[in-house]
Amino acid sequence: MSRASAILWTLIAYKVVMVLVGLWAQRRSRDSVDYFVGGRGLGPAVAALSASASSSSVWTLVGVSGFAYAHGVSAVWVFCGCMGGFALNWWGVAPRVRRLAAQSGAVTLTDILAGPRGKPGRRALVIAATSIVLMSLMTYVAAQFSGAGKAFASTFDISELGALCIGAGVVVLYTMLGGFWAVSVTDTVQGLLMTLAALALPIAGLAAVGGLDGLWEGLVRAGPRHVDFFDGLAPAAGLGFIVGLFGIGLGYPGQPHVVNRLMALRSEAALRRGRQIAMLWGTVVYAGMILAGLCARVLLEQDGGLGDHENAFFALTHSLFSPVVAGVMVAAVLSAIMSTADSQLLVAAASVSHDLRRSEQGPTRLLGPRMTVLLLSAVAVAVAATVDASIFSSVLFAWSAMGAAFGPLLLVILWRGRPSPPWALAAMLAGFSLAVLAHLWPGMGGGVLERVVPFFVAGALAWRGVARVDATRAA
Repeated sequence: MSRASAILWTLIAYKVVMVLVGLWAQRRSRDSVDYFVGGRGLGPAVAALSASASSSSVWTLVGVSGFAYAHGVSAVWVFCGCMGGFALNWWGVAPRVRRLAAQSGAVTLTDILAGPRGKPGRRALVIAATSIVLMSLMTYVAAQFSGAGKAFASTFDISELGALCIGAGVVVLYTMLGGFWAVSVTDTVQGLLMTLAALALPIAGLAAVGGLDGLWEGLVRAGPRHVDFFDGLAPAAGLGFIVGLFGIGLGYPGQPHVVNRLMALRSEAALRRGRQIAMLWGTVVYAGMILAGLCARVLLEQDGGLGDHENAFFALTHSLFSPVVAGVMVAAVLSAIMSTADSQLLVAAASVSHDLRRSEQGPTRLLGPRMTVLLLSAVAVAVAATVDASIFSSVLFAWSAMGAAFGPLLLVILWRGRPSPPWALAAMLAGFSLAVLAHLWPGMGGGVLERVVPFFVAGALAWRGVARVDATRAA
């Protein structure tokens, strides 16, 4: 079997499985609570793997390995930042947000942040949160589609637009059919595929470079920057570089597509078990992708290097495995990358069809949410086809913007109390606006000013809002 045939048949098999999952999940989705949070019945393995995979995917496989290829051992700080974010979510957020969601009947993160329907000032919070979710997640989903398009274009003689439309069509189909259960189960499959890739690729890469000693020697030959944990920067700039990468972890509590998995956990026991699975998964996948990127730097440097560092994952796979094995591996991971967009699409659809509702009635029918998924998917494909930006930077921009807008406010609500609506709105808008401004300001994007400063400014405003509520009650 040729490489192209192996990829084609693996893709067909994977897509058929995803559609079958969607058909199965359709029978479990009777109303909007089922469609958006799975009836709050998520088990530990599905919750942990789907939450982890939906927060990672193309950014981890393509972006992190490419970052390690370009920056060398300083990529270890990405690992520290991401695992810190995992710990923050599973220890700091999950127990409290699960209980609060069950008690209040919240379906989305916006429900948690805005408070009960009918509360004064809630409508402004909902509109602001929905706007932020749509702007950020459309960028996020477009980056997922773009990553898959790159891989399709490098594998088949097909245009990126054609690849985008084919992959997005399958994602839309099973997401529309099955909602939360469909995307959770498919993201679990994706998480398992990512684990296999994160084990197989670095192990094969280390064997090819001669083990850890050979890897270090190869990095030394590649240049001093690649063995410098400060990325070759002066001490002050290097410290800013590290703090900026640690700031990635601050974004985890503000990701609606991750937090909704925590809201849907069925019990405290499921939460504790899910926490263990998630931390193990993150350690294996992030460490594996960093090692793969470092091995790619050593092995591919001998062949003249890469024009685009975000092709490191695919180039290393093709160089280490036989055509058939490489084809199966790339096709499986590629399908997984495409499926990650489902979680973001579902959250965006929930923002439009659930959060913006004025009615205080209960669960809604599913035609509206399904049509919203279809419309938003078309927008994401259009963005992916017309906007040229690296996967690493575009995903981290959306990540940082939502993280600064929602994360500090959520943490304050869970640990301190609910701010008054004007202060909550100020915290949300300040976090988002400062992150966007820092990203767009020349030379400021991707560092402390984008990922850390907006988070703490928003947190201070939310904290002040709780203090004002306490003072009013005392008076």
